Amino acid sequence: MELDESESAPSGESTNLEQRLLHEAISYLHPSPALTVPIGGTLQEAVGIMQTRHVGCVLVVDAEGILKGIFTERDLLNRVAGKGLDWSKAPVADYMTADPESLHADDAIVWALNLMHVGGYRHVPITDAAGKAVGVISVKDVVEFIVDLFPSQVLNLPPDPHRRPSSDWVGGGED
Repeated sequence: MELDESESAPSGESTNLEQRLLHEAISYLHPSPALTVPIGGTLQEAVGIMQTRHVGCVLVVDAEGILKGIFTERDLLNRVAGKGLDWSKAPVADYMTADPESLHADDAIVWALNLMHVGGYRHVPITDAAGKAVGVISVKDVVEFIVDLFPSQVLNLPPDPHRRPSSDWVGGGED
């Protein structure tokens, strides 16, 4: 849904967001450390890490830590669920997304947004120059960054999105 000009952010805020997205490095978002499973690991190992760490993906790496794949909740639902597999024996490599696109910590945030939008990804692996997995950037990280740029506009909304604020409503609580 597109906003008309009367609904958009003031031009100074829009310009600030654009500039920050274009020039701020992904490292500014403090990507989560890479949670990895070895390429020879099992679905049980991968899902165990995702459950205990409350994350939506694990990175699959070789013995040197080089990124070989990503295993996400989407992979679990689309490639594993309902197949009656023995997760303790099924190799994660058979169900991961192989050779995922990745970024570097010094790439601009806009590149993460581009991959997320164009590829439909919720998580993008971060690698170093040698291809070693070092972290993951998520949609949640990008949303938090944007909210931090417009905290009052996002956090001080009226209590109901379908009603206009009343004249006695003052920022987030009832008086």
